[in-house]
Amino acid sequence: MRRQLICSITLCCVVWCFVASDALAQGAATTKKAPSATKSAIPTRATMTQKPFGKTSDGQPVTLFTLTNEQGLTLNLIDYGAAMQSVLVPDKTGKPANVTLGFDDMAGYEGHGAHFGCTIGRYANRIAKGKFKIDGQEYTLATNNGPNHLHGGPGGFDRVMWRAKPSSDGRSVVFTYQSADGEEGYPGKLSTTVTYTLTADNEIVIDYQAETDKPTVVNLTNHAYWNLGGVGSGDVLGHELLISADQYLLVDDTLIPTGEYGKVAGTVMDFTKAQAIGSRIDELKKSGKTGGYDHCYVIRNPGTPEKPTLVAIVKEPKSGRMMEIYTSEPGIQFYTGNFLDGSAGSGGNQQHHAFCLETQHYPDSPNQPKFPTTLLKPGQKFHSVTTHKFSIDK
Repeated sequence: MRRQLICSITLCCVVWCFVASDALAQGAATTKKAPSATKSAIPTRATMTQKPFGKTSDGQPVTLFTLTNEQGLTLNLIDYGAAMQSVLVPDKTGKPANVTLGFDDMAGYEGHGAHFGCTIGRYANRIAKGKFKIDGQEYTLATNNGPNHLHGGPGGFDRVMWRAKPSSDGRSVVFTYQSADGEEGYPGKLSTTVTYTLTADNEIVIDYQAETDKPTVVNLTNHAYWNLGGVGSGDVLGHELLISADQYLLVDDTLIPTGEYGKVAGTVMDFTKAQAIGSRIDELKKSGKTGGYDHCYVIRNPGTPEKPTLVAIVKEPKSGRMMEIYTSEPGIQFYTGNFLDGSAGSGGNQQHHAFCLETQHYPDSPNQPKFPTTLLKPGQKFHSVTTHKFSIDK
């Protein structure tokens, strides 16, 4: 059982501290459950419904799956991109609001490039120059992010239809997709399963599994954009963030890792104690490399699929909403929505109106032998688990 991290609130600010590194690795945290918004509207058991969500431009029907738990938290999923379309979470008064960016129709999903809530693969983040080698053979991928390959390419997992199978207990939806040998330049036929589960304890558990018939590289994540104040409530610079990482990956001007690790202590990168996201972001912008945070943090104590580690805590002071992230992955990409520009492709959201905390292996790992490997061989199984736990602290 996870022990929970103690949160204390003063009249002026909220201060979070890790009890100890080993306690954090076990996922220790103390939180309060959200009060009921309208008790009569909250089901006494988990429920799941489904309805049409339009069609893709080539005529494929898309389905919206709605999961609601006993506390009134609602998770909406679509089978295009195996994506989280919205997540409704009550605030400290019991009023629910959607806390993740998404679109209300298929035109929005097919027209945007921000990957709102989508499953990203085969390879999340960047691969330098769109090239890598396996056993001496070079593979060439699309360069869709300057000189580099990003998020599986223009036809990545976020741009395909997945098969969906809801569970009988109303708590899960299982999405499957078979990526053909050579799809987007990657070798091997890759069979991927992504299972979303909404628990009675306000946890969204995302379980990723994959198998291949040829050696290939795999790095899966979900690209959710969060605003715990509610979508449309403004920027996220006042959110308070804690990340369990003493190091981050140094990158070049195209955001490819140099292979070196930077220490967060004494820098704008330090979130080992809770800091407002916007407290030092202007210092970072002066460097000219990014429009904010867009960095991969090295998790202090990586977990396992059987026992994910608590790696980040975010709180929005006004609403009282808190989100804890547990994962088996060794890295977490912190991104502050730097390229959101208010356009239709951004869902009308401006820069810094949402943030991402994408659990994953490191960028460019196929070309970085010192990084944890992302190589998957026949007979092996890729397995990764990430949990987002929501709560309220008054």
